[in-house]
Amino acid sequence: MPDRPFELDQTGTVARVRLRGTSVLFSPMLNKGTAFTLAEREALGLTGLLPGGVSTIEGQLRRVYAQYLRQPDDLAKSLHLGQIRNRNEVLFYRLLAEHIHEMLPIVYTPTIGTVIERYSLEFARPRGVYLSVDHPDQVETAFRNYGLEADEVDLIVATDSEGILGIGDWGVGGIAIADGKLAVYTAAAGLHPRRVIPVVLDTGTDNEALLAEDMYLGARHPRVRDERYDQLIDAYVSAAAKLFPHAMLHWEDFGAANARRILLKYAGSCCTFNDDIQGTAAVVLAAALGATRAAGTAMRDQVIVIHGAGTAGIGIADALRQVMIDDGLSPAEAMTRFYALGSKGLLAEGYPGTLRDFQVPYARTAAEVAGWERDADGCIGLAEVVTRTRPTMLIGTSTQPGAFSEPIVTAMAGYSERPVIMPLSNPTSRSEAQAADLIAWTGGRALIATGSPFPPVSYGGVEYQVAQANNALIFPGLGLGVTVARARRVSDAMLAAAANALAGLADVTSPGAAVLPPVTSLREVSAAVGEAVARAAVAEGLSEVPLDGLAERVRAAMWEPAYPEVEAI
Repeated sequence: MPDRPFELDQTGTVARVRLRGTSVLFSPMLNKGTAFTLAEREALGLTGLLPGGVSTIEGQLRRVYAQYLRQPDDLAKSLHLGQIRNRNEVLFYRLLAEHIHEMLPIVYTPTIGTVIERYSLEFARPRGVYLSVDHPDQVETAFRNYGLEADEVDLIVATDSEGILGIGDWGVGGIAIADGKLAVYTAAAGLHPRRVIPVVLDTGTDNEALLAEDMYLGARHPRVRDERYDQLIDAYVSAAAKLFPHAMLHWEDFGAANARRILLKYAGSCCTFNDDIQGTAAVVLAAALGATRAAGTAMRDQVIVIHGAGTAGIGIADALRQVMIDDGLSPAEAMTRFYALGSKGLLAEGYPGTLRDFQVPYARTAAEVAGWERDADGCIGLAEVVTRTRPTMLIGTSTQPGAFSEPIVTAMAGYSERPVIMPLSNPTSRSEAQAADLIAWTGGRALIATGSPFPPVSYGGVEYQVAQANNALIFPGLGLGVTVARARRVSDAMLAAAANALAGLADVTSPGAAVLPPVTSLREVSAAVGEAVARAAVAEGLSEVPLDGLAERVRAAMWEPAYPEVEAI
């Protein structure tokens, strides 16, 4: 695009700048603030517009980090980081990258949930593309107005905001989850912040509190669920594929009725990925592989209970079942290893509710559960399932806090030497169990992965590191690998490669070791996952990129948040 305010060279180390004066300071990707040298200030018309002292980025980091630490709560910290980002993106990403373990819960889950809830009340500036079900004809126009060309977009994250984390329908505020996700892509895997787009597909909301709020900024009508919804989705996919043919389309926090069917509808025609289904499944698969390695067992020998048979839970079951099949079980044998519970108990014939199409394969026969205890509503609960099936692996995606009770956990510990227990629901208040309780109830024998971050647990003279099955261990590296490989699709083999690469990075041999690497090593993790994904894409013929030198190309593609040299033009 001609006559842009500034252009970065291919290495990102030199910026050729047409802007002058205050316009430079109001350009977040260009603005260095007090780190502009005196010569740069003169060339860019900044003389007298900044304090006389010249800072280094390290000095600026000390200043903004101290300001961050003074914020009174997590929401205030999030808003403070947003202010830094709005004025100086390089400084923001450098700060985030250097304090990723501390700040990941602020820019992503769980604090992002509060940010979304208060989006209209705390609105500061638009960030992303807002597409409305009331104006599907404006989709392509909106993307063109964003100002990026066909070869300048690697990734688009879109949400319809119906299934935000564990908090449900939050309308237009869901744009914050797409934006937060992209911040993690950049901090963890170095995807350039000017080569990504956050999108909200505003189809209305069934959240009565939002519709009653005078300051709400989204479409003021109930959520549209008819053919107009599908028309908006199709308009979005068509416009994105036309305008940005190399971009991966990432779906985020769609409701159960739409998430899987949308993924399946477009998986064969474009490069598309659903993090709640595929990303969650891949990181849990990695945790399961690490846990079985630590326990000295095999995946094919596991009996697995999934408490929460929604899109995420069934996606996890599908991924684990495929590993069992790869290990030699028949598809039918592998299916018998799984017991999945929905909102009304065990999925089985006669289930006192409606089974979705993706749940049906996991439903047990009536004969299998004929003598099982049921509650007054005809539901077979978790305790009964655990008693009857004696699982070796218990996975929670139910958002039911405390569901993994002491009797259930101690029962598992009674027949499994190293029970694998994963309370994955977010935020922390919705976790199925607390890590310290799981370790105490099992005498330190449980192998644990949680959805929310938990501190190390001291028990019996051992400090137990609690693995966080955070999708941030998978999706940034996946996006990096897809970008480097210019992959046309995201395949099951690419996702399996990501999970295996992640599992291979955890040292599970020492007492108290976590079954996954820590989020403090996200850059290293993302590089390893990205290389594995790119290699799998090349091996499957989904990329035209040669295999030689792939590791070097992955590393070279990871943008480092550093100020470019400025050339005034």
